[in-house]
Amino acid sequence: MRDDSRLPTSPGFWRSPLRGPWFTSVLGLVLLVGITLLFVTGLVSYAAYNPDLSPVNDKTPDKGILGFYLFSWPTDPHWLYRLNQGVHVTLGVTLIPVLLAKLWSVVPKLFTLPPARSLAHALERISLLLLVGGALFEFTTGVLNVQLDYVFPGSFYPLHFYGAWVFFAAFVAHAVLKVPAAVRNLRRLREEGEPGPTPRSAPAPASAQELVSPRPDPATVSRRGALWFVGGGSLLLFATTAGQSFDGLRRTALLAPHGGADPGSGPNGFQINKTAAYAGITAARTDQDAWRLVVTGPTGTVRLSRSRLAELPLHSSALPIACVEGWSTSDQWWRGVRLRDLAALVGYEDDPPDVFVESLQQRGAFRHAALRANQVADPRSLLALYVNGEPLTPDHGYPARVIVPAAPGVLNTKWVARMTFGETR
Repeated sequence: MRDDSRLPTSPGFWRSPLRGPWFTSVLGLVLLVGITLLFVTGLVSYAAYNPDLSPVNDKTPDKGILGFYLFSWPTDPHWLYRLNQGVHVTLGVTLIPVLLAKLWSVVPKLFTLPPARSLAHALERISLLLLVGGALFEFTTGVLNVQLDYVFPGSFYPLHFYGAWVFFAAFVAHAVLKVPAAVRNLRRLREEGEPGPTPRSAPAPASAQELVSPRPDPATVSRRGALWFVGGGSLLLFATTAGQSFDGLRRTALLAPHGGADPGSGPNGFQINKTAAYAGITAARTDQDAWRLVVTGPTGTVRLSRSRLAELPLHSSALPIACVEGWSTSDQWWRGVRLRDLAALVGYEDDPPDVFVESLQQRGAFRHAALRANQVADPRSLLALYVNGEPLTPDHGYPARVIVPAAPGVLNTKWVARMTFGETR
């Protein structure tokens, strides 16, 4: 008989003694919880942009029924987006070793022949292919967005959004097929202790035996040891990423783009998502003698210089900046004019409406943004002129920027030029 053990379609090709239903089951159950939480926090993050409010906020057009769950984003608690996105990004990075180990543990199943033994087996194989491809796509695009400000071809938002739905649909289908077997495998572990390269009691189903090498190499580490190794990798990634959301721990976030030291010192020395130079902001356009804020509403248009804005009633709010890449700052002390007071200047005395905000920004996304009426009405929502007791610097939005509780950083528009109340375009 011809020896085909050199081909990946042969069970003899895969020699690791670590592979088996128990090892795969443990990793699978961790991912069942982790990926479900990732999916939920991702959907919540998308809702925070209020994509059904205005086309300028909607980076995933033609989403159809996939936007069934969208809701008006609240302003309380003020740290809501900071927590949600911090969990989403940090958990995604932390799960990378678990995901890679899980994919490694099931790779022989991708090569088994025949491709389908039955309809149920065919559905399982299809779900597995979509699951593997979707997982690699989602984690890759997510990491690229966090680490490199996104270099993947096409827009990050629709690719990541639609990819998440395809991936999670395959994930649910695969979980329905595999969770009962995973639970049985773990129950067997409790009864027998850690399994060896081959089962020691009743034989596992044929689908599970596909993971067990018929001719395993000598073991150099136990399966428990391998799980500790995977867990250690996840812990290391967590320890070198999570700190980007906490000022006191930021220097520990060695693998995060907003880890390390703050970009400066003093009242304006906290993190930023884009510099004035990157956005194409010039001193000539923000000079206090030339710059005017244009505010429009039903009673007309008002043009306000920065000195005139500073003469209006000023209020303070302690709010963080939180970005889609997962980093955030602690609460900064902002001072400026309430958005609802600006709405009152142009005819909205009682119930301020939605507002369309335009920036001087020349390059990059979110040069325009829309805010909901509840965000405008919140007394903590400001057109800020000062932060931590000092005027804004150009990188932080001088001469004026929006700051709204619980909103993604990109909706806190910097270098504001125009505000149109009652219109979101």
